[in-house]
Amino acid sequence: MKITYNWLARYVDFDWPPEELGERLTMLGLEVEKLERVGGGYEGVVAVEVLSREPHPNADRLSLCRVNDGKGERQIVCGATNFKPGDKVPLILPGNALPASSESGKSLVIKAGKIRGVVSEGMLCSGKELGVSEDADGLMILDSKAPAGQSFADYLGIESADYVLDLEVTPNRPDWNSVIGIAREIGALTGGDLKLPSVELEETGNQVTERVRVRIEDAALCPRYSARIIRNVKVGPSPSWMRNLLEKIGIRSINNVVDATNFVMMETGQPLHAFDYRQLAGWKSGKATVSARRSRDGESFITLDGRKHQLPTGAVVIADEEKALALGGIMGGLNSEISESTQDVLLESACFLPQSIRSTSKKLGIRTDASYRFERGADPEMVDWASRRAAGLIGEASEGVLQAGAADAYPIPPSPTRISLRYEKTNRLLGVEIPGKEQASLLQRLGLRQSADSDGSVEFLVPSFRVDLKREVDLIEEVARLYGVDRIPATPPRGTVGRHEHDKLHDGLALARQILVGQGLHEIQAQTLISDQAAGIPNGLELVSLEHPLSSDMNSLRPSLLPGLVEALRHNANRGVADAALFETGSVFCRRNGQPVEEERLALALTGSRFPPFWTKEKEAGDFDLFDLKGRLELLLEALGVRGAQWRRTESSGALFVEEGRLSIGQPVIGRLGQMRPLLAAQLDLKKPVLLAELDWRLLMARRYVEKSFQALPMFPSVRRDAAMLVDESISHAAVLQAVKKAKPDFLQTVELFDVFRGKGIPEGKKSVAYTFVYRDHRRTLKDEEVAAAHVKVIRRLQDEIAVEIR
Repeated sequence: MKITYNWLARYVDFDWPPEELGERLTMLGLEVEKLERVGGGYEGVVAVEVLSREPHPNADRLSLCRVNDGKGERQIVCGATNFKPGDKVPLILPGNALPASSESGKSLVIKAGKIRGVVSEGMLCSGKELGVSEDADGLMILDSKAPAGQSFADYLGIESADYVLDLEVTPNRPDWNSVIGIAREIGALTGGDLKLPSVELEETGNQVTERVRVRIEDAALCPRYSARIIRNVKVGPSPSWMRNLLEKIGIRSINNVVDATNFVMMETGQPLHAFDYRQLAGWKSGKATVSARRSRDGESFITLDGRKHQLPTGAVVIADEEKALALGGIMGGLNSEISESTQDVLLESACFLPQSIRSTSKKLGIRTDASYRFERGADPEMVDWASRRAAGLIGEASEGVLQAGAADAYPIPPSPTRISLRYEKTNRLLGVEIPGKEQASLLQRLGLRQSADSDGSVEFLVPSFRVDLKREVDLIEEVARLYGVDRIPATPPRGTVGRHEHDKLHDGLALARQILVGQGLHEIQAQTLISDQAAGIPNGLELVSLEHPLSSDMNSLRPSLLPGLVEALRHNANRGVADAALFETGSVFCRRNGQPVEEERLALALTGSRFPPFWTKEKEAGDFDLFDLKGRLELLLEALGVRGAQWRRTESSGALFVEEGRLSIGQPVIGRLGQMRPLLAAQLDLKKPVLLAELDWRLLMARRYVEKSFQALPMFPSVRRDAAMLVDESISHAAVLQAVKKAKPDFLQTVELFDVFRGKGIPEGKKSVAYTFVYRDHRRTLKDEEVAAAHVKVIRRLQDEIAVEIR
C-alpha cells in the first residue's frame, strides 16, 4: 500500500515531518517499509512584498530591507539595487538550501546571521541563484499579483515536494488499505478530526433506477451492489493533480473515468468499476439489467487484459441479460471497457465475499488492486459513499451529467457488533493504570460509538470498517496502541504456582539442538506454508491444502521439513555458499485416513565439502556422503539415550532419493535418509551431492532412555577373535548382527565391522566382510577353550542363518 505525505495531510492535521510520521505509523502497527522523496524543489523559497528599503548603516553597497512573507515582517540585508518598495521578489528562508550549482555540484544552506553588524533573516534571490534564468544582475521581480507567502514552486506552477510511504498492511486491517483509513489512525493519535471531502452531487434527469435494474442472485457472495449512471461524458486525460498523484503511488493513468475509480479506491479502500453503459444489453430500450450471479458450467470470459479465461464454477460474475461483463471484485471485461467513444458510464460499487474472490483469483492467476482489497474484506457501508465520491469526480473531470440517485441492492444489512470493555481488565493485562475515561476516549477516536456504560465498564458499537474487532481483548489492544506501547513499562513475567512438570519433548529438542550445533550444523526456521510444487519434494504424502490461500506460493501446509531445508540449500548455493550443514525442528502436516494430523519432526541436510578449506587440502577433504549423515545421526541417538536403532536399505527409493535408508527401533520406522537424485538437485541449482534425513521426533522420544548408571572399569582382560567371511551382496550389517544375537553366545561383549572388500578374488555377487568379536567375563579371566566354544557357536549360527563362507 503506497500513499503520499501530502495526500494524507488533506484529510487530517498533523505537524510531523515525513520521517517522524513513518515512525509513529510503525508504532501504531502500520510498518513503513520505505520512505521516498518525489518531485519538489525550491523548498523554503516564498514570494515576499518589499515594504521598505534603507541604506545599510555600516556598508555603502548594501541595503537594509523590511519584507512581508505572508506571516509577518522580516529584516533582510541585500546587495541588489533593481527593486523598490511594493515589488514582489523571492526570499529563501533560513535553514533551506539554494539549488546546487552546476559548476560545483554543491548547494548553499542559508542561515540567519549578522551582515556588517545587522541581522539578516534570509536571502532575497536572483533568477540565476534559483536556477530559473541566467540573469544575475539583480533580484528576480515577480508578478505583482503574486500573494505574499506563496511558495515559489506554486508561483512557477511546478509540483511541490512530496514523500511516498510504502506501507506493510497486515491482513486483519483492510481499513488500512486506504488513505482515509490511515488518516483516521493519525487523527486518533493526535485527537484531530477526520476531514472528509464533500460528496454533494449535482444530479439531474430521471432516477437511475429508471435506466438500470440491479439484481443480486446470491447475497452471500455479493452482500451489496450499487450502480450510478453518468451521461454525456467526454473521455480524455485526467486532471493533472489526479494523474500526478496516481503516478506517484505507481498507478498508471488511463483516462479521466478510470483514473477517478482508481483514485477513490486508494482514497476509501472501496474498489469500483466503470462500464460503458451502451454496451449493456437493453440500453436502447432505456433500461438494462445488471446482475451479480455465479458463473455457469463451461462459461468463459475475456478480461480487460485480452486474456480468455475458463471460469471456475461458482465464481462471482457481473452480467447483463445476455453476457458476462466482469469478474466480480477482480477485473472487468473487454466487452464493456471505457474507451474514447464511450458516452454513458455505469459506475459499479459493490461488496463481495472475501473467500470467493480469493479462490477465483488463485484459480485464474489474476491479482489486481481490487481483488487484493476484496480478499481482505471491504466495508459494505462504504459502498454508497465511495460511489457518490467517484461519480462526482467523473462528472467534474469528464463534464458528464449525473443521473439522479442510485440503483442500490442491499438485501441484508448486517447488525453492528457490540463489545464490552472492562477498565480493570485493561489495566491488568497491560500492567499500567489508564483511567477509564481515557480508555473510552481513545476508542471513540477510532470511530467506535459508545452505546452503554457503567462505573467499571463500557459498551461500544464497532463500525463496519473494523472487521478485526471481535472480542474484549481486541479493544484492549487498541487502547495499548493509542496509549503508546513505548509508555507501557516492561515487567518480569509472573512465575508458575505449584509444581512444574518439565516438557520432555521440548527438553529433548533443546538437547538435540545443542548436539547438532556442536557437530557443526546450523539451525534454520522455514515457512510452515509452502507451495504445492515445493511440497512435492517428499513425494507420496497427501497434502493439507488451504481452501482460500492468500498466495499461490503459500497454499499448502508443509508435509515435511525437507522442502524448507532444500530451499535453504538452494538459496545459499545461488549466493556462492556451496557448503552447508543445516537442521530444523518443527511441525509438519499431512492426512491420515483422510484426516489432517500434525507431527513433530527433526530433519538434517548436508551438501558440499566435509571440512572447511583452511583445515585441509580441498582434494583431501572430499564432499559429504551418506556415512557423514549416518554418523551424525548415530551420535545424536547416542547422546539422547536412544538404543537399539537399526538401519535398513529400502528396496524402492522413490523419486526423491538415489537410494533410501530407514531407521527403525523394533517395528516402528523412526526416520529415513538418503541422497537426493542428482537430476532433481541440478534443477534446484545444487551441484554437489545433497544428503537428507528426517526423523519422527515424538516416536524417537518415546524410545529414549535417560536413566544413567555407572559401571566399573573391567578388571579382567578381553579376548578378541576376527573372522573374514564371504556373504551375498544382499546381506546387510544388520542381518549379521541379528544372526549373532540369535546365537546367544556366552561372554560376547561387542561385535564390530572393520572391513568390506569387493574385487579381485571375490566371486560375482559376493562381498568379503571382516568382523571383530570381543569376549569378556567381568568376574574372571576366560579360558581359551571357553572363548573357542562361544566363537564356534557364533560362526555356525552365521553359516546356518545367512550362509556365510569363512575365508
